[in-house]
This record gives sequence, structure tokens and C-alpha cells, in this order.
Amino acid sequence: MAEKLIVSISGLRGIIGENLTAKIAADYGCAFGSFLKNKQPFDSAQGRQTTSNPSTPLRAGKQQLSVCIGTDSRPSRQMLTSAVAAGLCSVGIDVVELGIVTTPGVGIMLRELKCDGGIVITASHNPIQYNGIKLLLANGIAPTPKQAEEIKKLFKDKNFQFVNSKDCGKITTSEQADEIHIEKVLAIIDKEKISSKNFKVALDSVNGAGSRVTLKILAELGCQTTAINAEQTGLFAHEPEPIAKNLTGLCEIVKEKKAQIGFAQDPDADRLAIVDENGNYIGEEYTLALAAKYILSKKSGKAATNLSTSRMLDDIALQNNSEVIRTAVGEANVADAMVKNNCIIGGEGNGGVIDLRVGPIRDSLVGIVLVLQLMAETGKSVSELVGEIGKYAMEKDKFPADKKTAEKIMQEAKKVFANAKIDTSDGFRFDFDDSSSTDALSKSWFNLRISNTEPVMRLIIEAKDEKTVEKYTKAVSEIRKKIAE
Repeated sequence: MAEKLIVSISGLRGIIGENLTAKIAADYGCAFGSFLKNKQPFDSAQGRQTTSNPSTPLRAGKQQLSVCIGTDSRPSRQMLTSAVAAGLCSVGIDVVELGIVTTPGVGIMLRELKCDGGIVITASHNPIQYNGIKLLLANGIAPTPKQAEEIKKLFKDKNFQFVNSKDCGKITTSEQADEIHIEKVLAIIDKEKISSKNFKVALDSVNGAGSRVTLKILAELGCQTTAINAEQTGLFAHEPEPIAKNLTGLCEIVKEKKAQIGFAQDPDADRLAIVDENGNYIGEEYTLALAAKYILSKKSGKAATNLSTSRMLDDIALQNNSEVIRTAVGEANVADAMVKNNCIIGGEGNGGVIDLRVGPIRDSLVGIVLVLQLMAETGKSVSELVGEIGKYAMEKDKFPADKKTAEKIMQEAKKVFANAKIDTSDGFRFDFDDSSSTDALSKSWFNLRISNTEPVMRLIIEAKDEKTVEKYTKAVSEIRKKIAE
């Protein structure tokens, strides 16, 4: 059975040539452009955008709305970029094409260029047959659920107002993304302190958008870098999600070159996984934990993450007189909480780190420099720093499930685990107290939710030991079997 095109809060994602075509992409561009125009209607008599809300005036000198577009390296990128740009221009939106850049790079450039929105042509960690269209607003954050529904309705209804010849949008290009991205990231750390260490680094950018800018910033930091899969072909050398089974090559390179750390990015470089100096994959969850360990050691404050991220962050916050704010899964939810609560660090357990000084988007470059800064200042290895944080047992899994089946599974789980504390802000999160102890290690949880980016259901379990994780994994498996009968 063919997969359906996914249109969600995370944008649009599908399989090229099957359910994601040039026409679909052009319509989605029309929908996003129409959404932006509905926020600030175009006055053709005056030749400029207007606003009915005097508290949100147009930016100085702004004559027409604009959107910048960047892509990861997938071979389908040019087809989709051309189609989306055509859709935007047809409803009167100017386009700035950035070429192959990281997702955080697009977020930085849309603010730098004072664009009214941004689009990233990427399917993130999905395999090569997929691609997608991710939307960003002028603040660099993805649309809210309500705004995403507005865009989805425009896309579905095809209720577009096409402009005449003289009002069509214009297309220009910019090649500044790497330079500006690096400048903003270097501003948050002590470049000289890191440079003095001459770190030996191994890098796997999985033939995605991250290699060029990452190699540049590592060179700026005086690192001796061995790069694999650095060619931006989009022909991924291995499955692109930066998880243990896909990074055996990086682990071997770290050992072979005696590197002090290994970094792995996903195709759009908003996620970062780490390999320690012994060639051991330490897990995506430690990326945010290590970044937070550095930031919160310098200044107590608030951190934000989603409800599926390890409680290691809570432990680090407690040690540094700080607080953790939990949100529904989704980068936009975490970024919104960070802005509202003035958080000094945030991110997600998938290897995404957000520092608002750079931008409200997960950024692998931010993760890289904060971890290198922590190593430089403490003089400790990755394995030593990981040992200080401690470890929980965690299992991450996904399995096929349409929306109807997923709802049945969650409702059945609610009955089976009626003794748990249940959070329904994003799927169902079940929290358990596995003993009479007040020690956090005695507490376990798991989250069941429907993916926003794939036709699957995700399961994340965290507990004090593998035995407890296995217990809940088996219990969920039994529920799935019962529903399938």
C-alpha cells in the first residue's frame, strides 16, 4: 500500500515521484505565500504590503513580502526548490535562494535578510526516497499548530489569489549563509580557549548539508578534522538517522585516527550525535545533556525540552540550581517555551540543541562548539564527562501504525497502565514510581505518540535499568498484538 503524503505541524513530507511531485510542491508554495499575504494583505494600488494591525507595522523599507529557501543535498532538491519558488512567485512573494545550507542556516538567514518566512527543502533523517518542505515564520520558528492548520486548509482548498505579471515575485540568490552562521555560533564561545587544545575530531555529515559549514567552523577552532561522507551528493553512505547502528564507520574512524571526539550530523544538520574518544557511540540524548552541563555550570536559569527527552537534563538542572520546562514533542514547541520563559538552553533528546543567542532552531554547530568548550575548560574527555552525568536505560522504537490504530493502542495502554501518572499533551506519557524511594533513578516513564513526519508510532522508554525497560517494552508489544487481532 502506497504511503500517504504527510502534512502536519512539521510541514509536508512524502516520497518523490509517488506522492510528492512538482505540482504538490508548487501548491504548497502557493499556500504558504497566501498565508503570509493573509497576515499582511498586498495593496496593489500602493505597490506594497499593508497591515490592518497598527501594532505590527511593516519593516522599514519593505515593499513586498519575501521568503528564503534553502535545501539539504538530496538529488530532488532542485526540482522542489523550483516548484516551491514558482508557487510563491505566482502569488506575489519574492524568493531568495540560499542553495545547499543547513536548516539552522535558513533560520539565521531569514532573520538576517528580514524575510517574512523561510522554507527548508529537507526530509531530515528520512531515507533518500523522501523529501519534504519545512516552513519557518519571520521569527525563525515553525508555525504554531493553529497556523499550520490554516496553511494546510489553504493547501487543501487551493484557495489561492494569483497575481498579474507585474506583481509576480522575483527570485534572487544569496551565498552568505555559512559566513553568518559561523559568526553567530563563534560569538557564544571562547574561540581561543578551544583553539589552544588542537582537538582531533572525526566528522560524519552523511553526504548532507552540514559538511561544508562544519568543516569551516572546525578549522576556525583549530581542530584537526578527519571527515567522512563529506561530499554533498545527497546519496547517503548509510541510513541518515544519526543512531548507533548507522554510525559504525564513524566509530572506527575515531579509533583509527585516535580522535578525541566524533560528531555525526543528519542530512539537514539540525541534529548531532557524539562518539567518545574510545570509539563508543554515547547516544543522542547526551548531546543536549553535555551542552546543558556547560551552559548551566556558567549560569543558573531555565532549560526547555520535550516530554520524551531523558531526565538527565533534570539531574543537571538540579545540580546547578536550575529548572526544566517540559513541552509537547516538536522543535517549535520547545523554541516557543524557551522564548516565553527566557531559557538559556534547550533542545530535544534526538540530538538537537537550541541556544537563542544563535537562533530558535536546533543547531548541530551549536552542539559541537558547546561540547568542545566543555572539554576545553574542564580538560576532561567525553567519556569522563558522560560518566559524571550518569546513565539511565533507554529504548527508542517506532512501528507502522495509521492514526486509527495508534489511537486504539494508546487507549488500551491507558487501561493497562491505569496506575501511572498520565500526561496527554503529546500522545500519552506514562510515569511510574518503581519503588518507595524518592531517588529519581527509581522512577521510569514511557511515551507513545504518533509521528508528525512518518506514518509510524514512536515509543520511548526510560528507566533505572534494562530489566525495567524490557518489562514495559514487552507490555506495549502485547498491547499491539491485541489490537492487531
